[in-house]
Amino acid sequence: MGDLQKKIENEVVLLKGTQKEYQKAISTRQQLDAQLNENQVVKDELNLISIERRIYKAIGPALIKMEIVEAKQNVAKRIDYISKEIKRFDDIIMNLEKKQDGHRETLHKLQQDKMKSAMKP
Repeated sequence: MGDLQKKIENEVVLLKGTQKEYQKAISTRQQLDAQLNENQVVKDELNLISIERRIYKAIGPALIKMEIVEAKQNVAKRIDYISKEIKRFDDIIMNLEKKQDGHRETLHKLQQDKMKSAMKP
């Protein structure tokens, strides 16, 4: 019975660890989503500006003149990168959900085994 209790405790620890990883992945995914939305807004704003207008990029305390075409390319690259990261984190989240389900299932089976062994005379 003590061995079974140790297995249950170990499975609980594993489940909690997986849950912590899951929450961290969800948080990162939300940050990426916010960054994607910000970059989409920047892209939309850049599309409204005519090519002959001047734009500046803040680099530290300085404003550096930038070509609109270059700015659009940079934003497009950022959007592409962030989109790929979102996809990667979606996969991570899906795998962590499966891992949590596996731990829950194992924990449930161990608890059932414990109850069965407790009922035996």
